[in-house]
Amino acid sequence: MSLCSTPLLAAVALPFLAEIVALLVISIGIAYVCYRTGLASIAGFLVAGVVIGPSALGLVQDQALIDSMAEVGVILLLFTIGIEFKLEKLARIGRAVFLGGGLQVGLTVGLVVALLAAFGVSWQAGVYTGCLVALSSTVIVLGLLAERGETDTPAGGLSLAVLIFQDLAIIAMVLLVPMLAGQGGTGLEVIWALAKAGGLVAAVLVLARKAVPWLLEKIVRTRRTELFLLTVVTICFGTAWLTSLAGVSLALGAFLAGLVVSESAYSEHALSEVLPLRTVFNAIFFVSVGMLLDVTFLAQQLPLVLGVAAAVLLLKVLLTTSSVLVLGYPVQVAAAAGLTLAQIGEFSFVLERAGRSAGLSPAGLGVTGEQTFIAVTVLLMIVTPFLVQGAPKLGQWLERTPLRRLGRLGQRQEEATVEETAKLEDHVIVVGFGPGGRRLVRVLKDTGIPFVIIELNPQNVDEAREAGLPVIYGDASRQHLLELARVKHAKVCVVAINDPQATLRVVRLVHYENPTLQVIVRTRYLHEVERLHEAGADIVVPEELETAVRLFSQVLNAYMVPPEEIEAQMRTLRADDYGIFRGSIQEAHLMVLRGLDEEGLHTRAVAVHADAPAAGRTLEDLRLRRDYGLTVLSVRRDGQAMANPDGSFRIQPNDRLVLVGSADRFVACAPLFREQTAGEGIGVGGKG
Repeated sequence: MSLCSTPLLAAVALPFLAEIVALLVISIGIAYVCYRTGLASIAGFLVAGVVIGPSALGLVQDQALIDSMAEVGVILLLFTIGIEFKLEKLARIGRAVFLGGGLQVGLTVGLVVALLAAFGVSWQAGVYTGCLVALSSTVIVLGLLAERGETDTPAGGLSLAVLIFQDLAIIAMVLLVPMLAGQGGTGLEVIWALAKAGGLVAAVLVLARKAVPWLLEKIVRTRRTELFLLTVVTICFGTAWLTSLAGVSLALGAFLAGLVVSESAYSEHALSEVLPLRTVFNAIFFVSVGMLLDVTFLAQQLPLVLGVAAAVLLLKVLLTTSSVLVLGYPVQVAAAAGLTLAQIGEFSFVLERAGRSAGLSPAGLGVTGEQTFIAVTVLLMIVTPFLVQGAPKLGQWLERTPLRRLGRLGQRQEEATVEETAKLEDHVIVVGFGPGGRRLVRVLKDTGIPFVIIELNPQNVDEAREAGLPVIYGDASRQHLLELARVKHAKVCVVAINDPQATLRVVRLVHYENPTLQVIVRTRYLHEVERLHEAGADIVVPEELETAVRLFSQVLNAYMVPPEEIEAQMRTLRADDYGIFRGSIQEAHLMVLRGLDEEGLHTRAVAVHADAPAAGRTLEDLRLRRDYGLTVLSVRRDGQAMANPDGSFRIQPNDRLVLVGSADRFVACAPLFREQTAGEGIGVGGKG
């Protein structure tokens, strides 16, 4: 008898295997098409779910199995986000969580109740519907922000804060459902359930500081990869399960589990181990959401679905933006967060099922309300990648309208800033007071180098002011704020923010305002280096290359290479890698590092661009010493330095002149080195 026909193998056949294979094959195909067309893969997975769902091709019938696997994907996604987030950051956004998130949920529920009451819908059905609409998609939004590297931007941080409050609010919402349906339950029971959930969350956070780091260290010492992975997964699912016992959503429990692991020295290793699992199950989650859509109902009720979707989109953008403005953020950031959170979330499905079993339906419309809710939710989820992509552009557009004055901290702070910065010269402008900006400011303060900070996050501004640091609140890509920072008298500008588009705008504007300024930029990815240099950056430090350098140094250390040799190798790597992209401006490096001696402060390396007035003229023609009080120490061309050039020396494009002089002299000579076309498209000339 053939082995393949034995009863044993027949007994373990998996009846759902064909459905899983169909799900994966269709998902891969559509995700590949999305990749080739530049669309987000999340939208592709949602569309794949619609295609293979019971209302379309019907390739997958076991919805319960897919839902269970999707829940695993939610848990793993929120767990990895928690690992990357850190408790310190969570403490900093506490005000945004409870004030911003509380206002967003409260205003949304209240307005939905009022709108539905105008159509004769009961307040109970209105509150229930408002709760459904108030929730946004934690899974999709955080996944997209992580994919785009925007979780640390002001808009990304605010979105996360609001989502955390929504995940906490779902506890109360689920408990309210029986009360709204007239099936019992009291306010005291709701308060008791929330108290239990809060106590459990506090216990989990205590574990983060005490037990888990100790446990992971013991496991790591065994040097067994499989044991470490099993331990991390157990922490993930175990914490989610424990929190669910207190009525907390599994997603929030998984996020807390990630925070627990993030306090360990082995958090990065844990993240790398879990990521492959997350990728598979996360794709299944989005497919499962797409499968809920009834294509026949959508075709028959398309005007209704589109109208409701547009109304929800507008309502959530307006209310979320208003809630964030109360926190003091500018309209540019608030509107970006509002558009990012404009969809209906996956946990609304959980709430909808609870309401359905209790006899409630969206807007009190029965089956029509249920199907409309599902169609609108899936539709908004599909367009969310495009909303997130367009969110910064909406914020930038609003910043150019009279609405830009909304959410500002007030004129009094600006007046104080003018007084603080009035005498600054040869200083450093630090754009961004995040982790990188804080470390740089600490060094500048310790060494006595003058500086001023420009920061868009009101909480970071408050921290800087409490520490007695000179700080300007606002968007550094606004010309007026750069004037407050005395950009024309500055020596160096360091851009250390996590928003690629904002970074590009800042670099263009500061380079135009002061072409003698040395612009140093930190960026995440190597592919951004070239366009930042084209925008005017002198030094670009991509984190990808710095990570490679650090890894290389650790490898050499493991092979017991002497420390001085490691340092020499690291210098070589940095010179080779960065030199390819930035040209040779070692003079600028040395001048910055030299610190506070007079020659170092008043010496600058200035690039000569092809369409600058200085290009093609001799030093005698430029009359730098006679008219501007500047002395040319050397000229660097094609990697060669020419010291003390005479007046007949002709400047060529891409030369770098090393000049010495006072800050006001560099201000005067700026037109000689300013590109003639540099002001186009960056909005110079207006006051912010």
